[in-house]
Amino acid sequence: MQITNKKIASKKSSAAWLQRQASDPYVARAQKEGWRARAVYKLIEINDKFKFLRNGQTIVDLGAAPGSWSQYIAMTFPKSRVIAMDLLPIKPIPGVEFYEGDFTTDEALQWLESKIEKKHADVVLSDMAPNTTGHQKTDHLRQMTLLEYAWDFAKQTLKPGGIFVAKSFTGGTTDELLHDIKKSFASVHHIKPPASRKDSVEMFIVGLGFKN
Repeated sequence: MQITNKKIASKKSSAAWLQRQASDPYVARAQKEGWRARAVYKLIEINDKFKFLRNGQTIVDLGAAPGSWSQYIAMTFPKSRVIAMDLLPIKPIPGVEFYEGDFTTDEALQWLESKIEKKHADVVLSDMAPNTTGHQKTDHLRQMTLLEYAWDFAKQTLKPGGIFVAKSFTGGTTDELLHDIKKSFASVHHIKPPASRKDSVEMFIVGLGFKN
């Protein structure tokens, strides 16, 4: 792929990203199959392994933009209810209720509370990630903060037997946070799905069978 925009081409990080996108088989596959982003395959691969999605569920999708996870759930499990949120806007998806805003604010949480009662969610998904700085320790701390927010919400919202899937970064969570998650589920797993790029530090925590 030749980059003709001089401003973009002059930035090594932007040029590298565009070249990587052009050669990424998951990007090509997503375009061919009509998904909004290659990230859809991360959810598909995680679900293929743990089999937690099914029709009739109430599912919360945090960090949803551009919407491929919500799109997949709405199309594959049309009897499920999907409630999604992100700082960035997304194009409307039939069957998905979406809020554009910051999940960490009172306004966003109030909207979520207006849509779903406590202990009524079957699945809480979080693909939230901070804007990275390139400083590994700083980026890791920011990601852990988002994970803690997502987990606090999931604890209040999941029904018994519920599922929690959330992005983390390699390097792990704090011992206290991981202990809290582990004691709250029948089983907890760490997975880096094949669709996650090899050079990415992302991984996912999967909690199965919420107990509280």
